[in-house]
Amino acid sequence: MSQAETAHSEHADQSKRVRDFYDQYPYPRPIDNLEAYKHRWQDIERRQAEFHLLWPDRTYREDFTILIAGCGTSQAAKHALRWPRANVVGIDCSGTSVAYTEQLKKTYNLENLHVRQLALERVSGLNMTFDQIVCTGVLHHLPDPNEGLRALRSVLKPDGAMHLMVYAPYGRAGIYMMQEFSRRVGIHPGERQIRDFISALQLMPKGHPLQSLLSQAPDFRNEAELADALLHPQDRAYSVSQLFDWIESAGLQFGRWIRQAPYSVNCGVIARLPQVSQIANLPVEEQYASIELFRGTMVNHSCIVYDRDSQKTPVSFDGDKWLNYVPVRMPDTLCIQDRVPAGCAAVLINCAHRYTDLLLPISSLEKKIYAAVDSQRTIKDIMQSINPSVDYLKIARTFFDRLWSYDQVVFNTTQRCD
Repeated sequence: MSQAETAHSEHADQSKRVRDFYDQYPYPRPIDNLEAYKHRWQDIERRQAEFHLLWPDRTYREDFTILIAGCGTSQAAKHALRWPRANVVGIDCSGTSVAYTEQLKKTYNLENLHVRQLALERVSGLNMTFDQIVCTGVLHHLPDPNEGLRALRSVLKPDGAMHLMVYAPYGRAGIYMMQEFSRRVGIHPGERQIRDFISALQLMPKGHPLQSLLSQAPDFRNEAELADALLHPQDRAYSVSQLFDWIESAGLQFGRWIRQAPYSVNCGVIARLPQVSQIANLPVEEQYASIELFRGTMVNHSCIVYDRDSQKTPVSFDGDKWLNYVPVRMPDTLCIQDRVPAGCAAVLINCAHRYTDLLLPISSLEKKIYAAVDSQRTIKDIMQSINPSVDYLKIARTFFDRLWSYDQVVFNTTQRCD
């Protein structure tokens, strides 16, 4: 057998092990009720925020095509509920996962959803291209993630957006230690062995790197979640530097982090470091890589990427075009007014952030500006509505830049300048 034939055979064996694993332990845990999810996404401002997170420079619309690559038991059904006017396609290697998704499709009469059992690497067999591709928690389980990412790029429309999530290495150190423990002592997926493993985790010594994750993710005590995290047959992780190299090698370009504040030199504890000016002087990718090392507990990286040849105009507060941006509030933000720091009128908290240092204190004027954000008016119109006789240019530039950095707003940048 040639080297190429051997590699192909090994990849086929690995793919089969992953498929068999998810047939036995479908992920995420199957659910049959999406009513709360459906209700939450009835809010058009929530949909607008997601759209302009992906496409700041495109006019809002809902009739686009979405591929959920590795849809699991419910992700494709959720997107079909979220975007009822979109054409949603879900693929997964596991027949069990596809069957659960088909049941949700039937329950909620999701005529806009199409599901197929299909390996991600063979996605071109759909003979379709997509405006949006969602691939979260999948590529790092493939025998060849490079092949998988290239396959996804091949079905991404020229102006499409791809949401990727892959594991990060440093925050998962405890997981990889327990994966190695499992291999050494011969723990394999199975009802009895998983129950015993759960019991063992409860006896884990204090200070073990996995302890903090266990406290944050009690679902590790659920069989499917624990098996997916600690007993998966195929798993790798990407540091920030490795992620950027990987994206570039696939002919893609980095757009932004789904939540960018944890990576920002201007946000939270990073902005207070004695070395902050040294970090800020680094190229932006090196800034992200340095911050990943300092934070030390990132368990995944979730980002938006585009085709390398697409022309994307980044959000920028240079010049004066930003005055015609339309800010859209992020739906998971809370405006807290009780027990705030002295001198502040409120604190903005994005509940999607894992890190508790990412709080944005705001003044009474800033609170008034934030309250005027309605997904319809430009920054210029908002500032004029507050007091047209006062020049708030510097205040607005600084405040909206901070809102953007802290994931409190996204922008619709399609408004024309006067």
